[in-house]
Amino acid sequence: MTIQWFPGHMAKARRQVTEKLKLIDIVYELVDARIPVSSRNPMIDEIVSNKPRIILLNKADMADAKVTREWLDYFNLEGTTTKAIAIDSQSGKGLQQIGSLSKELLKGKFDKMQSRGIRPRAIRALIVGIPNVGKSTLINRLAKKNIAQTGDRPGVTKAQQWVKVGKELELLDTPGILWPKFEDQDVGYRLATTGAIKDTIINLQDIAVFALRFLSEAYPERLKDRYGLEEIPEDIVDLFDAIGSRRGCKMSGGLIDYDKTAELVIREIRQEKLGKLSLERPETLI
Repeated sequence: MTIQWFPGHMAKARRQVTEKLKLIDIVYELVDARIPVSSRNPMIDEIVSNKPRIILLNKADMADAKVTREWLDYFNLEGTTTKAIAIDSQSGKGLQQIGSLSKELLKGKFDKMQSRGIRPRAIRALIVGIPNVGKSTLINRLAKKNIAQTGDRPGVTKAQQWVKVGKELELLDTPGILWPKFEDQDVGYRLATTGAIKDTIINLQDIAVFALRFLSEAYPERLKDRYGLEEIPEDIVDLFDAIGSRRGCKMSGGLIDYDKTAELVIREIRQEKLGKLSLERPETLI
């Protein structure tokens, strides 16, 4: 199955971001800690060029903590103007690091402005990320009020807006931007598994097949424990049958309902019923 999703408002958002870039001091790139590379939009590199950047690994509470530490080490080696921190925008964990790290990365620029007699002003940050990665929740948490519309589905934010965060920070929110074509289809599958792509435009059975194969390799014990399996069948149909049978996903006549089984698996992954998962790790990029 080929997964693509690039609504018109995303193409418009890219143009608007490019136009506003001259006003921006720093970029906050929000990614999903469970899939930090798959949830990075390669177009962002083209758009923001050499601006200082903080990569925010959001939803770190849902990811494998050991793997997240590996990702932080990986991203912090990208360069002196790029840093990474793990956060949870729902609870606010890690958010206190954003302001101090921004000041650290921009110290040279603001010192130079001050030496020229330019009055101190708020840091202007552009916040970017793919749909459903938690931008609106993060903005509301930072601003300490409900400014940005939130939702558990992708594509909620449709327009840009400036948001003041105290006196020291101004955020430019943007709609989630997905790139027009996934060169690696596994990227699309990972995004679909975590809910970054609307379920209504994908085949959940295909996504569940991908997810189950991944779990069989990376987290076999969790898969067995969750669905009461003594061993994991090699054949994916047999695995669907085993899970569907144990969880009552059946049609009339006792046949396994593969649609219901797929929905069950994807829902339970997203609800952390199989624990905190990371669907990719740095070593896979080498």
